[in-house]
Amino acid sequence: MRHLLSAGDVSRDDAITILDTAAELSRVTDRAVKKLPTLRGRTVVNLFFEDSTRTRISFEAAAKRLSADVITFSAKGSSVSKGESLKDTALTLEAMGADAVIVRHGASGAPHRLAHSGWIEGVVINAGDGTHEHPTQALLDAYTLRSHLCDGEGDLGGQRIVIVGDVLHSRVARSNVLLLRTLGADVTVVAPPTLLPVGIESWPCSVSYDLDEALPGADAVMMLRVQAERMNAAYFPTTHEYARRYGLNARRAELLSSRGIVLHPGPMNRGMEISAEVADGPRSVIVEQVTNGVHVRMAVLYLLLGSADATNAAEAVEEVAT
Repeated sequence: MRHLLSAGDVSRDDAITILDTAAELSRVTDRAVKKLPTLRGRTVVNLFFEDSTRTRISFEAAAKRLSADVITFSAKGSSVSKGESLKDTALTLEAMGADAVIVRHGASGAPHRLAHSGWIEGVVINAGDGTHEHPTQALLDAYTLRSHLCDGEGDLGGQRIVIVGDVLHSRVARSNVLLLRTLGADVTVVAPPTLLPVGIESWPCSVSYDLDEALPGADAVMMLRVQAERMNAAYFPTTHEYARRYGLNARRAELLSSRGIVLHPGPMNRGMEISAEVADGPRSVIVEQVTNGVHVRMAVLYLLLGSADATNAAEAVEEVAT
């Protein structure tokens, strides 16, 4: 892989290599000095045109733990607010010698444009583009699922995953459906008809409108945030009605299999898509997802910039440890 733009571009073998590498690199966080020299001398730019907490900070932490030089760019307070285009911003970064650009943009397809326009020579990683995709979120979710359901090995064959909520505006949903299916999971999407995108019948998943019908026996449920900032119409009657029909409460969480877990990409609307009792309960792995996000993003940077694999990662960790 030259860039990471879509979960659909990631093969099963590529995905397992990334997850195995993340598992090896996770051992770095257990040491007093959480650093590897792999990307020393490389420059990684966080190019964020939209607000972010988890993604931006975890990419920054991942790059720093690999000893890269990190430049964080925010559209607010930059020349973008004066009307500078994506092209001119990209040319500026190229002139500064960026080896990798991690981009989040409100326009779907912006990372693809950046990667294939010839404006920059470095690696481009999609950190979320509009309502299109968020591949590293799907990878960290797959890593979390594999850790709990498959003992951290192999793929997700035979696991039943339910994704619930605002699928229409969610880049996380699309990436997860594509990647989880590639890894062999059985995926069901649950949402009101108004929050499902046109053409979802072509997605490699089942579709349901009834959460209580889809949950029994599921190995994991992934709740999606209702993205009110992207809505310009009434997609459901009231927040109370949405919570009643599609919110995950303690009763519904008990419908999961005995080892079933609860995921959420964050930020959460507590009391709407998920109750506080479930979000803080024993089945919840939401905070663990954030931790795993650093490991997976370290693996992505390591593989795209370091030209290595999971075996090399294990050797690098051992070498620094000794």
